[in-house]
Amino acid sequence: MALCSQGGLLLFAMLILAFDVSGTLASPEIGNQIKSATFLSPEFVLGPGSVEDRYYSNIDFPRGHVGIKSFKAEVVDDIGNPIPLHETYLHHWVVAKYYQRQGMAENNDKHKFQPSDYLFAGNSGICQGNVLGQYFGLGSETRKTDTHVPNPYAIEIGNPDEVPEGYEEKWLLNVHAIDTRGAVDRLGCTECRCDLYNITVDQHGQPLRPGYIGGLRCCYDQTQCKVQQGYGGARRSLYLRYTVEWVDWDCSIIPVKIFIFDVTDTGKRLNGSTGVGPENGCQVEYNVESCSSANAASDGCIDAKRTSLTMPISGYVIYGVAHQHTGGAGSTLYGEDGRVICTSEPIYGTGKDVGDEAGYIVGMSTCYPEPGSIQITAGENLLLESNYNSTQKHTGVMGLFYILVADRTPNPTNFLHSTIHIHKNIKVSTPAVAIVALFGLAMAIAVGLLSRMKKGREEGYQPIMA
Repeated sequence: MALCSQGGLLLFAMLILAFDVSGTLASPEIGNQIKSATFLSPEFVLGPGSVEDRYYSNIDFPRGHVGIKSFKAEVVDDIGNPIPLHETYLHHWVVAKYYQRQGMAENNDKHKFQPSDYLFAGNSGICQGNVLGQYFGLGSETRKTDTHVPNPYAIEIGNPDEVPEGYEEKWLLNVHAIDTRGAVDRLGCTECRCDLYNITVDQHGQPLRPGYIGGLRCCYDQTQCKVQQGYGGARRSLYLRYTVEWVDWDCSIIPVKIFIFDVTDTGKRLNGSTGVGPENGCQVEYNVESCSSANAASDGCIDAKRTSLTMPISGYVIYGVAHQHTGGAGSTLYGEDGRVICTSEPIYGTGKDVGDEAGYIVGMSTCYPEPGSIQITAGENLLLESNYNSTQKHTGVMGLFYILVADRTPNPTNFLHSTIHIHKNIKVSTPAVAIVALFGLAMAIAVGLLSRMKKGREEGYQPIMA
């Protein structure tokens, strides 16, 4: 009877521990509490038809070794009221990481530093140089696009092992906003048509290339779109208000890499060039020609632009979303075998309220595949397709696709990379350690109980469970 009782005690202890461990493994989550903070960009002032397109260095951002879980943004006025897109169009905003030499003063574009004083830290995307190298960024669709990174994943920042010696990690913000109050052609202003801006040279004073009729080169900072004669709208102070959620980094988090693909990518990289040129890599923007009556009958006036891209690494897709402008009809990223990796479609507003502005893209649908269900292999040729409604001509549109890729998944059991809570004061993080800790703790409990029972028998007592 005593032997059965001892075995029962050992089995009971091990069952309790096994239950605790299996419960933790079934629902892998980040144990850290999610933190949140809301920041404001530096002030920018816009009047009817004017443009803001500036870069702000060393912006407010979470510090330390953390994992970003979401990033939301919108344009607000000086008392915090959200601004509708039909007044101030948010063409895009991007946030990028860079390293700055320690001990330097902050001047926010007021002074030119030596290139060696800054090191740009781009994402994992495949465009040339620093083109589309941002970590975060959207446009008019900001308010209704889901940006959260599901557990147990996060975007890792602030890792001290990645910061070059003598530098410190900082963040850069670019806001491109266009005030369309009183505009003669509101859509034309948001699509940066050069004739509406009366622009013949780019921001560097160089003549526009032949045939360039609209896009970023015609609506740079301090340019002016044509407004109705006599329109008297006032200038006003605006800000990009952005909210970041994050967790402190620990071994339970699986890091993700950020990839941004561009449907205009030619695949060419000319002599190590990092800039944007007609034949060099990612062009960022393109024009959509209006369809003919014959095309309208055959394809319903949909312009489908496609490009082939080569994935540099293997991994699992855990998030995907496209970025398009007005006229966008959705975008899809396909695998080499034709499987759909992610389809992202625009959400158009239908009213006048903030977040529901008629005729504007106010959100993009997102993809959250089941962990491990969508895998991409290194060297795989992907196909990116961007569709636009071409019942009318569009200039300076974009066909970008963001995906987050993890090198592993938490399923079926992610012992190697998930923290396992065996007891409230004991944590293990590898299968070997987990098994040893589990067995060791069970044995310790059993040995203790056996010792107490033996002592009890010696003193004339019978164990309770005998």
